[in-house]
Amino acid sequence: MEEKENVAEVQEEISEQKDELEQKIAKLEKEAEETNDRLKRIMAEFENYKKRNLKEKEMQYNSILADVINSLLPVIDNLEKAATSETQDEKYKQGVEMVLKQLLDVLEGFGVKKIEAVGKAFDPELHDAISHVEDETLGEQVVKEEFRTGYIIGDKVIRHSMVIVAN
Repeated sequence: MEEKENVAEVQEEISEQKDELEQKIAKLEKEAEETNDRLKRIMAEFENYKKRNLKEKEMQYNSILADVINSLLPVIDNLEKAATSETQDEKYKQGVEMVLKQLLDVLEGFGVKKIEAVGKAFDPELHDAISHVEDETLGEQVVKEEFRTGYIIGDKVIRHSMVIVAN
């Protein structure tokens, strides 16, 4: 009988230990799941941080580039005027044109583009209208003439084109 009681006690003790182990396993599984979930969130936050940081660096680069290019635009304007001026010295004129082309090529290498204006529809995002004229040969709100060339990097306008708008 004593053996039966001992066996019953051992079985009860084993059953209690089994229940205790199952509870510990469930607790550990829950903790592992919570830790895994936290890790996934941290990884997602880090990816968002990297994307945001990259975007901020790109915006900062474009802003600095726009500032530098903005300071060069009067030089380009003057070179364009010099290239279109009448002169007796053709070699001098060719030299000015070559320097202008080289400078424009450098700007193009940085993603800077001229804003197309003449013959295009007036866009207040790209153009500054300085005058309106009547012209039967052009449609309504069409740029007739450009006084100053505008430039753009990507979607950012560095300088608006100064234009005369028809009709």
